[in-house]
Amino acid sequence: MLTSKVAKRYAQGLLDFTQESGNTVSVFAEMKDVVKIMKDSKELKNFFASPIIDAKKKISAASQIFVQFSPVAQNLITLVIKQGRESHLQDIAQEFINKVEDLQGVQRVTLTVATQLSSKNTDEIIKTTTLVDHTKNYDLKVVVNPEIIGGYILRVGDQQVDASVRTKLNQVKKEFQLN
Repeated sequence: MLTSKVAKRYAQGLLDFTQESGNTVSVFAEMKDVVKIMKDSKELKNFFASPIIDAKKKISAASQIFVQFSPVAQNLITLVIKQGRESHLQDIAQEFINKVEDLQGVQRVTLTVATQLSSKNTDEIIKTTTLVDHTKNYDLKVVVNPEIIGGYILRVGDQQVDASVRTKLNQVKKEFQLN
């Protein structure tokens, strides 16, 4: 998923500030909570995305929802709402998480499969690939996409291994068209 320039800039500003003030770890945990809350609550996403509701009401609601957060996180959320960027809040939080994980050397691995795999099968795919640096930590995201028919697509950073049945069928189709 492409992240907007808005999310990248806010996340970078937050990262710079938290590194200077020394509270990156606590804000990191709070941004994980923001992402989880926003993913779990479609109503909250719609509330923040609504142009009809004024910023004061959104700030009031956000201060009640995120009451346990540090002043840094609360100030960021308030700033985002005041600037009219509240629809980007989840993306900003996710981009901040990604930036902190990059600093910690965490690899982001995406495994796309046709049907849900057992953890044993998933681990076997990860262990047999050379794309994943097994000396580092990694964050695995499994995506189920029946359109690939079978096999898997493994993506680590900007590298990808496409061992899907759909791709192999397309290759066979191209060969028949050429001959």
